[in-house]
Amino acid sequence: MLTCSFFPLLCILFISGAEALFGYGLLRCQFTSPDDVVYLAQIFYNKVLLGGYNSTEGKYTGYTKKAKEFVDVLNKNPTFLKEEKINLEKCKTHTAFAFEVLSKPVEPSVRLSSVKVAGSKHPNILVCSAYSFYPKQINVTWLRNGKEATSDVTSTEELPDGNWFYQIHSYLELTPTFGEKISCKVEHASFQTPRIYEWGSIPESERNKIAVGASGLLLGLVFMCAGIISYLKNRTGRILVPQSQPAM
Repeated sequence: MLTCSFFPLLCILFISGAEALFGYGLLRCQFTSPDDVVYLAQIFYNKVLLGGYNSTEGKYTGYTKKAKEFVDVLNKNPTFLKEEKINLEKCKTHTAFAFEVLSKPVEPSVRLSSVKVAGSKHPNILVCSAYSFYPKQINVTWLRNGKEATSDVTSTEELPDGNWFYQIHSYLELTPTFGEKISCKVEHASFQTPRIYEWGSIPESERNKIAVGASGLLLGLVFMCAGIISYLKNRTGRILVPQSQPAM
C-alpha cells in the first residue's frame, strides 16, 4: 500500500499564557491501485489525534468527547462533506498520474557544465547532471580518453525532484590536458545501451581561454602590420630638401 500526500499540511498554532498549543491537519491519499483510492483527513492537537474524515465511510469521526461534538456539526454541514468528496476526486486524478509515471521508465535529461571551486587543487571541476528520470536507479561515470576515471570523482545520491522523478550530479576535478577527451557515461533503464556525452577534446573554460588568446594575438598582428605599412609609406614619400648655406 502506498501513502502519498498531495495536499498541503494545515498547521494552526494556539498560544495561551506561558505555553503554546499546537494543532495541525494532515490530508493524504492512500492507494494500492488507480481503482482503490482512499482519501484521509486527520486533525491533531498537541500530537493527539482528535478526529478525521475517511472517504470510505464518507463522514468525520471523533475520538474524544469534545471531538465527537465537533464532528457531529461537520457531518451535518453539506459544504464540508462536498469539499471532502472533491478532495477524493483529486486523489484519484493524482493517483492515476502516479501509476502512469511508475509504469514506464523516463529518460534523464543530461547536462554537462564546468565550475570553479576556491581552494581546489585542480583549476576545473566538470559537472555531469541528470534530471527528471525514473526509476531511481542510475549509473553515472566519467571517461578520460575512453577509460573510466576513478580518482577525483564525487557524486551525489539520487535526489527526489518532488514529482516522482529524480536527479543526480557527478563531479570530476581535473587539470586540463591539451587533446584529452572527457566524457560522461550514463546508464539507465530508459536507455537500451549506455549513452556517452562528450565534453570535447578541451574543456569549455580552456577553449574560451584559447579563443580569447588567439583573437588577441591576431588583433596584435593586424595593428603591427598596419604600423609597419604606415611607417614605410611615410619614409618613401618624404623628399629631403638641402639646407642653404649662409653667405660668407
